[in-house]
Amino acid sequence: MSRARGAGPADGGANDRPNRPTSRDVADRAGVSQATVSLVLRDRWHGRVSPGRAESVREAARALGYRPNLAARSLRLGQRRTALLVVPALTTEFFARVHSGAARMAAEHDIGVVLYPSPGGVGPAPDPFASASATVDGVIASSMAAEALTGLRDGGLPLVMLDSEPGLAPAVATVNPDIADGMRQVCAHLLRLGHRDVGHLAAAVDTWTFHARARVLAESLAGAGSARLVATEHSGLTVREATAAAERALRASPRPTALVCDDDVLAAGACKAARRMGLRVPQDLSVTGIDDLVLAAAVEPELTTVRLPAEEMGAAGLTALLSVLGGREAGNTLLPVELVCRGSTAAPPHVPGAASGR
Repeated sequence: MSRARGAGPADGGANDRPNRPTSRDVADRAGVSQATVSLVLRDRWHGRVSPGRAESVREAARALGYRPNLAARSLRLGQRRTALLVVPALTTEFFARVHSGAARMAAEHDIGVVLYPSPGGVGPAPDPFASASATVDGVIASSMAAEALTGLRDGGLPLVMLDSEPGLAPAVATVNPDIADGMRQVCAHLLRLGHRDVGHLAAAVDTWTFHARARVLAESLAGAGSARLVATEHSGLTVREATAAAERALRASPRPTALVCDDDVLAAGACKAARRMGLRVPQDLSVTGIDDLVLAAAVEPELTTVRLPAEEMGAAGLTALLSVLGGREAGNTLLPVELVCRGSTAAPPHVPGAASGR
């Protein structure tokens, strides 16, 4: 994705890319002046342009895929830079931590951060610039599929992706936790305890990070020789759905002695399912999560999980965006993760002499 470049008086002129629509194109399509286009797309038309004409301008801009080069205008006028942070939802502690890290780094560099929860979750994100009333210089998107960001792809704004497939267009940089290493640490821990029949409680979310977890889990167990994946159940990211999915997994034959869960919410559901089925955690069933949310220490027994550096991801994403805005390469950043062993894992039943789970 190319960086936005300067343009003429109405943010569309000779300095734009040749194939990028200009404000003159919008004016010609709507049958108005460029000044009218500027007023409407900056939301300053009230009392100066009729509602019908304003809607004609907005429709022409949408049809042409045009948005003002507000980032360049901000630089020319010496205004404060602003980054847009796009997340699938605000109901998850993980994304709150990502925002916290980005906001902390932004404060150190006097950058504003606007948080945009996509109404479609991880699905296609509606273009937040449709009204062209927000002035932003770049976008940071966390845990979104690249195809979900089509609305941002051609806007001339640099896009940094977090927790997303490295090197995938349209991102100019990616920042990821080492999720593969985290899953390998989980598998090594369970194998060391003596588990050989493992179940997977997988997130029913079509994103790179969850596909990577499933792939590495399967590879790690296959590489161990005697271990096997005896059940895989997909679940939405709620305790209720996870409980039902875990119950299905625990009816497999042979029954898993450990459930590897794609995140801590799913792991909480797995623990609940075990109790409903008369199984003890960890004596009869070991359970692991990923994230290390507050929830991980709130359940009983406390959850063995992989700590993901959410705040560090947000800070590194903002740093990468600043590098790109400064004309430097940002590349791909991989952040280390940590397995936190707590009380939800132990040796499986009837495995004498296995290593302690703590």
